[in-house]
Amino acid sequence: MSNLTTQEPGKKYSSFAEFYPFYLSEHANLTCRRLHFVGSCLVLCVLAWALLTQSWSVLILLPIIGYGFAWVGHFFFEKNRPATFTYPLYSFIGDWVMFKDILIGKIKF
Repeated sequence: MSNLTTQEPGKKYSSFAEFYPFYLSEHANLTCRRLHFVGSCLVLCVLAWALLTQSWSVLILLPIIGYGFAWVGHFFFEKNRPATFTYPLYSFIGDWVMFKDILIGKIKF
């Protein structure tokens, strides 16, 4: 029987739709989800600032902010290894889908 809260050894996801339930199971902790959400908001703010002011050097902050908030959530609150280490593209997409799902109230903030 498969446990959704942990990755099956050698599991390969053939689609994002198959991966997303696993991704959500790795974000069960409310504080972890909130940190992801805040990090994503800050990423959007920095991106907007860079575009409006043409201060391109601030773009270096995007991965630091985005991953920094998320990894604090995983290591200190969720107490798991971020899925981005194994599934970087699906995890990146998952971050933004979860952000949208929190915005529209589909997932609790």
